[in-house]
Amino acid sequence: MITITITFLFSLILSLILTPLVGKIARKYNLLDQPSERKVHSGGIPRIGGVAIYMAFLLPLTCILLFPSSPFYELLLSDHRSVYLFLGASLVFALGLTDDLRKLGPGTKFAVQIIAATIAYEGGIKIYVISLPAIKSCYPGPWAFPLTLLWFVLVINAVNLIDGLDGLAAGLILFASLVLLVFCVNTRRFLVAAALAALAGSSLGFLRYNFNPASIFMGDSGSYFSGYMLAALSIMGSMKSQATAAILLPFIVMGIPLMDAIMAPIRRFILGQKLFHPDRGHLHHRLMSLGLTHRYTVLVLYAITILMGVLSIILVHARDNRVALILLLFGIAAFAGVKKLGYFDYLGMGRFYGWFRDMGDEAGITRERRRFLKLQIEIDRSQNFREMWINICIALQMLGFDMAKIDIRGSEKQERHGEWHRTGKSHDREDFSDACMMKLELPLIEEHRIYGSLWLVKNLKRDALRHHTLRRVESLRRTIIGTLRKMED
Repeated sequence: MITITITFLFSLILSLILTPLVGKIARKYNLLDQPSERKVHSGGIPRIGGVAIYMAFLLPLTCILLFPSSPFYELLLSDHRSVYLFLGASLVFALGLTDDLRKLGPGTKFAVQIIAATIAYEGGIKIYVISLPAIKSCYPGPWAFPLTLLWFVLVINAVNLIDGLDGLAAGLILFASLVLLVFCVNTRRFLVAAALAALAGSSLGFLRYNFNPASIFMGDSGSYFSGYMLAALSIMGSMKSQATAAILLPFIVMGIPLMDAIMAPIRRFILGQKLFHPDRGHLHHRLMSLGLTHRYTVLVLYAITILMGVLSIILVHARDNRVALILLLFGIAAFAGVKKLGYFDYLGMGRFYGWFRDMGDEAGITRERRRFLKLQIEIDRSQNFREMWINICIALQMLGFDMAKIDIRGSEKQERHGEWHRTGKSHDREDFSDACMMKLELPLIEEHRIYGSLWLVKNLKRDALRHHTLRRVESLRRTIIGTLRKMED
């Protein structure tokens, strides 16, 4: 325990010394993060603070090798996973630093993250058993590799996404590391505990300069490295644990960044945005939109993370039935909080029903859609204008239109005209000048060939416009054009 404390203090002191030095170098070479619409700071701030975190983490653990009498010396040399851990962590650090110096595409970043995760997996840092309360232990077998990759990529990008406010990411890393450290000490995984102590110390020292108002940012180098270490150490700390909720501990203690990382691509997909395009819809942005100040938002997220950390420790020592109850209450509270922040505004049942309804209509699942498709086939098979126009009128009646006219261009003998009324009697026609009438003029054009025009009128007071009407009108227009082309041939 003394060695763990010394490691924490050594990393803390190094971070306090190195962070301002890295900041000076960044300012000298203009390695600054400039303000933009998506960012909340107003001036250029050094963005390579991850260098200080990386060095403050690595040096204390390296120094253990200089003291063969240390109890951690044999542990470090005998655990071959340490080499793979530092190799993968250094790779993602280099990736983040390169991205800080010159922007990389998401494809490159994901590829390198996967390579780093594969290195950890090959070194024995893998998810090979999942134990959940009230559920028998599950051994993923061949799924261990993709599950491990998913965990690494998820945590790395979760930390990166949450790094949007001064001190937020560094504070959450600090609290998560301390909770995992307590668990590892209790389960006598002292080497992992020492690494977590180094991560906590380097994060705390960096937080001194990163808390609002920040004088330096950790950048992608710091967020990628810290996320990788949390992902790896959480697996190493929970491996072969007898505690039923051991695997849940990292999920719960890192709940805020993980939730944000999962919700971000879902939100962007639903809103039609690029999945990896930055936006201002993250959790901290949502809290600020409620009127919270920058600093108060960070403090609120700190408090939630500490609460979740205490909860995770309780879960590890609770019985299975108590774990299930605590998880249920926690899930209800989390759902209520997420809903309050407006994350479910675009996930309402009405929107999902409309989406599935449109998908079913497009796929031809509904009976009405199949009937309309049959009419399109009949139109396409028409041998002459009269036969085509009869089928068109049946289709328009099905769509609820009140009047239609068609004019087909050509020579005098080839011109064709048609007019249809819902009542079947032209003298019973309604007043189509009414403001409630929807009027459409559809040119029958294919590339540079103009076949004619189709006019449609619908009384919206009598029959409201259905969700699929305009889509089917366009489909009908294309079918008519195809039929006219075949008649000319």
